[in-house]
Amino acid sequence: MARWGALAVLCALLAAAAGCGEEEGVAEGATVNVYAAASLCDEAKSELARAADRAVQVRVRVVCLGDDRDGARLDLAAVGANARRATEDSITVGYLEPPGPATRFSRPILDEAGIAWIDSDSGAAAMSRLLAAIEDADLDALRESVREGLGED
Repeated sequence: MARWGALAVLCALLAAAAGCGEEEGVAEGATVNVYAAASLCDEAKSELARAADRAVQVRVRVVCLGDDRDGARLDLAAVGANARRATEDSITVGYLEPPGPATRFSRPILDEAGIAWIDSDSGAAAMSRLLAAIEDADLDALRESVREGLGED
């Protein structure tokens, strides 16, 4: 009987994580998260601060990810953990990372969750592009609408 209870809790958690903008809308003024790779995070935060006067329907917060490098080597476990962290957050609408081999591993995880993904060498440029997509997005289907605004669907 305890196994069935644990299974029910797991199913409820998975349903809650499916989240942001897919089945239910997002309220105007709600906070949404954008995950940024460590190398892009400072620029993304600066661009968000510069764009504070934009007419965005929701409040945007940048969440900085941990480094996905172990010295000069790419740490695939860290790449996967970073992407999964973003997908497990029901208020995630975007993911920013630099071009490179990590994208081969992170992008499929993000695509499966319907999270907009931007690869750029500039955190400021990526955040500006994402903010424009959020600004024009439909709050009733925010994730999907942001992806469409970026030409991903």
